[in-house]
Amino acid sequence: MNLSAVAPKVFKAVLALDAAARAGLDPVLVERVQIRASQINHCAHGIDRHIGDARKSGGSEERIHQPSAWTDSSLCTAEERAALALTEAVTLLPQGVSDAVYDEAAAHFGEQEPAQLIALILTVNAWNRVNVATRRAPGTA
Repeated sequence: MNLSAVAPKVFKAVLALDAAARAGLDPVLVERVQIRASQINHCAHGIDRHIGDARKSGGSEERIHQPSAWTDSSLCTAEERAALALTEAVTLLPQGVSDAVYDEAAAHFGEQEPAQLIALILTVNAWNRVNVATRRAPGTA
């Protein structure tokens, strides 16, 4: 299914949310968050797309491929660890977002950025669910 063709208003609304969520966030961090959510959601299209976008944003190959092992990676900054912990908590919502995870994110970002990150995670999860549900293959537009 091509969402943009069969539900263009929905597609455009999600695109607008995606653009608003990214505003003011570091592009490399955005892609690392999106790669990690896509890994959790088993979204091959999302992983492929965001690895490509991370390369375009200036992410190094070593850092691009380590979001799944962020807890053990010496290549993650404290800010990235906080963002990736928040990504996992929001994506795996039944476990909830603990006070510790939220407080750590708040400690590393300004007042607005945790809200931006949550919106970004919400958006990538929406895209992942559409891609998985419609069996969108990696490399497709």
